[in-house]
Amino acid sequence: MISNKKLSNRKLFLIVGVIAMLFAGVIYAWSILKVPFKKELAFSDSDLALCFTLTMCFFCIGAFIGSKLLKKIGLKSTLIAASLLSGLGFFLTGLINPLHIAMLYVFYALFAGLGIGIAYNVIISVVNSWFPDKKGFSSGVLLMGFGASTLVLGNVIDILFSMGNIGYQKTYMIFGVLIAFVLTAAALIIKTPSADVEFPEVKVVKAKSGEDFILKDYTTKEMLKRFTFWRAFILLVFLTAVGNSVISFAKDLVVSVGAADSLATTLVGVLAVCNGLGRILTGMIFDNFGRKKAMIFSNLLTIVAAAVTLLAVIINSLPVCIIGLCLTGLSYGSCPTVCSAFVSAFYGQKYFPTNFSIVNFNLIFASFIASFSSTLMTLSGGFTVPFIMLLSLSVVSLFLNFSIKKP
Repeated sequence: MISNKKLSNRKLFLIVGVIAMLFAGVIYAWSILKVPFKKELAFSDSDLALCFTLTMCFFCIGAFIGSKLLKKIGLKSTLIAASLLSGLGFFLTGLINPLHIAMLYVFYALFAGLGIGIAYNVIISVVNSWFPDKKGFSSGVLLMGFGASTLVLGNVIDILFSMGNIGYQKTYMIFGVLIAFVLTAAALIIKTPSADVEFPEVKVVKAKSGEDFILKDYTTKEMLKRFTFWRAFILLVFLTAVGNSVISFAKDLVVSVGAADSLATTLVGVLAVCNGLGRILTGMIFDNFGRKKAMIFSNLLTIVAAAVTLLAVIINSLPVCIIGLCLTGLSYGSCPTVCSAFVSAFYGQKYFPTNFSIVNFNLIFASFIASFSSTLMTLSGGFTVPFIMLLSLSVVSLFLNFSIKKP
């Protein structure tokens, strides 16, 4: 009876986790968040692209730190620390006037990036531990909240930016307080499962996906010694790079094919919605059809997304570009779910927080590819060359994908 009562709380923890991830995910609304820095402070595109890259770097470092703090000081203390760090980062970004580019790197990229990275890893690790029978679904729903933030909160931010009595500085300060409050509330509500909780029976991997290997918990050191891990890591770098690149210049991309500024902002939100849907869709595919089909689905979706967007740029078509953005959102959303589901399916739950944080370092390398995409765009004077490169990387990933069979 006690175990069943505790198990019923997992739905509450999932809901709270989604809300927390929604506010944490605002850091991904960079296409909108960077606008005032370009317009009012005249920061260059390269300066702002570097900020996004640094944010992803510190986000990954934060996720790793979060996995260690979770073990040492527990869920509540770790998540409260993350809330204060990320909230302070946003607050100081709005408070300091005039804001130097170096300050933006420290407050937004370092403080907010680290804090949200810590929160991201802790929330996913703890909430997912309540759903060993629905790993893909749980990961997908949580990551949907993270990805949908650009639409849900990004449009609110855009409106506040344009309001004369608020502007970008007060908007950053307001969201700094909101992020700190929501993450602190999550820290007080979400609990880790105790040893007496009885979970539903987990399906055997072989029956679910047709892959023949023995389930076991791998330490991080053991995982890093596996050639399979590195093949998966490289393919995730390439797949994530497509979405990272598009996110970094999404608004400029749709404007280049004829979209009005207001429509461009809305389309950035549409990209975020598809990002969220991709996370749930991939999670469902993982739960019902297994790891292999989920990863191949993600890969093929990325290839099609890059190809369609490249076509849109070549023929200068806004409708085709919108389709490309939607497909890119779906494909990019599938990547975090694949990361989470892959690690738990191949390397177990016992060392999941640290192993998951290591896999998430693919975002750092993907961000550097995204920065290189921006450089190619500047040098070539358009988006054609960057998308040829991104399409090529996604095709290479497919060959790596088919080679992954056992941990």
